[in-house]
Amino acid sequence: MRNVNLTIPLALTIWMRRFCGSVLLVTVLNASVSSAAPKAVECHLSNAGIDAWDFIELTLKVSDPDATNPFTDVTVGGEFGRADDSHPSKLPGFCDATDGSLYRLRFMPTSAGDYTYAVHFQQGGFLQTFRGAFKASDGRRRGALRVDPAYPWHFIWAGTGEHYFWNGTTAFLLMGWEDDQVIRDVLDRYHRWKINRVRVLLNGRAAEHFATEPVESGHGFRLYVNPWAAQRPADRVRAGFDFARFDLAYWAKFERMLRYARDRDIIISVILDWNDSKEHPAAGSADERRYYRYAVARLGAFANITWELGDDLDSFRDAAWTHATGTLLTHWDNSRHLATSHPVNNDHQDRAAEWFGMTSLQEWHRPLHVWMLEQRRKQAQIGRLIPQVNEEYGYEDHYPDWNPSPAPGCSADGNRRAAWEMAMADAYQTTGETAKRGTGVAPDTGGGWVNGRADATMQLLELQSHLVEFFTAFDWWKTEPHDELVNHGAFCLSQPGQIYATYLPHGGNVSVKLAPGDYRANWFHARTGETIDLGTASAPGWTSPKAPDLDDWALLLRKVTIPR
Repeated sequence: MRNVNLTIPLALTIWMRRFCGSVLLVTVLNASVSSAAPKAVECHLSNAGIDAWDFIELTLKVSDPDATNPFTDVTVGGEFGRADDSHPSKLPGFCDATDGSLYRLRFMPTSAGDYTYAVHFQQGGFLQTFRGAFKASDGRRRGALRVDPAYPWHFIWAGTGEHYFWNGTTAFLLMGWEDDQVIRDVLDRYHRWKINRVRVLLNGRAAEHFATEPVESGHGFRLYVNPWAAQRPADRVRAGFDFARFDLAYWAKFERMLRYARDRDIIISVILDWNDSKEHPAAGSADERRYYRYAVARLGAFANITWELGDDLDSFRDAAWTHATGTLLTHWDNSRHLATSHPVNNDHQDRAAEWFGMTSLQEWHRPLHVWMLEQRRKQAQIGRLIPQVNEEYGYEDHYPDWNPSPAPGCSADGNRRAAWEMAMADAYQTTGETAKRGTGVAPDTGGGWVNGRADATMQLLELQSHLVEFFTAFDWWKTEPHDELVNHGAFCLSQPGQIYATYLPHGGNVSVKLAPGDYRANWFHARTGETIDLGTASAPGWTSPKAPDLDDWALLLRKVTIPR
């Protein structure tokens, strides 16, 4: 500790309401303060101009840092807003050096314009503020994921207003790969097969094995990730975390993954905790809230994330905790990323809460079409419409003892068919590839839903890419379930008078009740993506020819517009 002479402008107001619950007003004029303090703090702006939906970064460099714990003893925050905005956004910063020599703040502007900022550094009685400006341009970035206000069962890219057809997969321990190139290869393959959302653990570690899968640490992979400093980093049961200090190399690696995914329009669901982990910060504790806020400060400026409070959350946190923590997380997150929970018991969805942006269901029983329609009905009864997503309904070739679906229900083809059933209920899904070709265990060629790595035998994602092709060929978000318009055994989504999309699980033909007019009809082979032109279908009742075989086929009818 040393005596420091601080000269600070009179009546310097340091905002703290967002983080400490009150406003702190400090007035110091040529005062000699006996307090721990850095020698000097410098502030650097990453770029004077960026695209909207990218982020600006302010870096604070601290000379001779002396905070005992820079993660807890220093408060860094800022105010960012358009030059004409009287209510700027208040954001937390984060420490990015174990010795306290570096702090950062990140802000993601959501529209073009001129912006100003004020950044504050506080350590004990030492206070310093930096002010400046930058410009955001319209770079036509797709931006963050939002619920479509006009069609709230669906999503849009907030930057462009384009609709987003959710096609998800799981790679829990993607960050367990030591080599960034392996992670990039996984994301490139996902992008190739039209996967645009991936569930990834920010914190998690398995004990002795991963469910029934032959996946172990070794060969460049670790069956754990460490967001905190640890006494025994490789101990998968008792790492000895210091919940007041973060493993900065790991967080930087997670950011590199996010950047790479963002360039490929892949949304990463950041899973903040995991039921299989044996060490958690205490529920509601300062340690736990520090971790969640650090995640918001460090990752929240990336456009391509959603938040997931924890996997199988109700196995280690209760409903009251979920509501309070979800509310707090989204309060901290100025970027308003969508957030959810993912409990084991689907009745524990916090459906009515403002923070809750979408359901994160897990239902393995088949069939799933009627079940997803029921979830939609439950949500509608509340009067708050949000997208319905079944995040876990079967991993390829994964048969835990409790799985009620016998083979081939969880085969690649079985999961593909289940995905079509749910999509025809106006809902979305997240699937997972097989991990039976594991990691660290011969033949060591895969990893699938555990860590994302695949081999040539895995076909699930390629098969499901055709689902995306079908739905993105028409305005699917304008349609709603209308199974009553087709004969028994077929499913139908319709915008009556404009679009009729039907799905036949086992071929055959279908009769469709059409509003007046003529419609262009096309078969679509759900397993291969093959299309067959059927010519014109006319109202009021039309029966298709038989599908070419007994495989599953979709049929799309679109209103014929006659030029005037």
